[in-house]
Amino acid sequence: MQVFVTGATGFVGSAVTAELIANGYRVLGLARSQRGADQLVRMGAQVSRGDLEAPETLREGAERCDAIIHTGFIHDFARFAWACALDKAAIETIGAAIAGTQKPFIVTAGLAGLGLPGVPVTEDVIAPQPSDAYPRASDSAARALTARGIPTTIMRLPPSVHGRGDHGFVPMLIGLAREQRRAAYIGDGTNVWPAVHVADAARAYRLAMERGPSGDAFHAAGELGIPFRDIARTIADGLGLPCVSLAPEEVRGYFGWFTGFARMDHPASTDITQRALGWQPMGPGLLDDMRGAGYFAAPVS
Repeated sequence: MQVFVTGATGFVGSAVTAELIANGYRVLGLARSQRGADQLVRMGAQVSRGDLEAPETLREGAERCDAIIHTGFIHDFARFAWACALDKAAIETIGAAIAGTQKPFIVTAGLAGLGLPGVPVTEDVIAPQPSDAYPRASDSAARALTARGIPTTIMRLPPSVHGRGDHGFVPMLIGLAREQRRAAYIGDGTNVWPAVHVADAARAYRLAMERGPSGDAFHAAGELGIPFRDIARTIADGLGLPCVSLAPEEVRGYFGWFTGFARMDHPASTDITQRALGWQPMGPGLLDDMRGAGYFAAPVS
């Protein structure tokens, strides 16, 4: 069985590629550059040269393979609406290419912003339609395909997918602490983030693919809710900096555009995921991983 993986050289996508190969699958990975192509060859994957801005390469990869896992996303927060529109177009292109085939198609979405603050987000929660405030459309695009008879599985990732090589939100918070010479949280810091080790996330993708075509949503969350205050304190300890609570008037000055994420209070539920997929997280928790996976390798200057 051959699997087409978009974003195959990214942090999550490369872990998915490795997980698939380790379990006997052949992988066709989408690579934008020669460097990415060389990385895939070293991993034992085949290469499809292209990117999310070249829909013909997405169609070709989807048509050639027996299943598709879409982890590709351009993390350009200066052009976030554009990146979200491109992601939506990629999902629609792949969906059209596999219409009528019943090929498993796994789309990546996020847990951020779902449900009500402080209330565990279950897998059956319907994501809101994209808006100017949060334009990401992965969830709604996947559900639209399912409604058209193209069963599309949604894999929702937490705001922290962690492990060696992480370049997501936690490294961003570490960078802010270095710049501001202090780590910080808002108010009492009891708002929570779910998190998952990247290897556990990769296994969830594989299990969802093996389950076959469906219109279900799954949550790859190894930890259901970590207080933001604990993340900030771990950053402070790792950098040897103070950790402070921010008053309301200080928040925007410290976090800037990241303020909404720093306020986020969205615990997750994984009951349906664990029952349906037989998935159990096994990797280290976020705070332990931060202490041991090179997050603080560079000293504060």
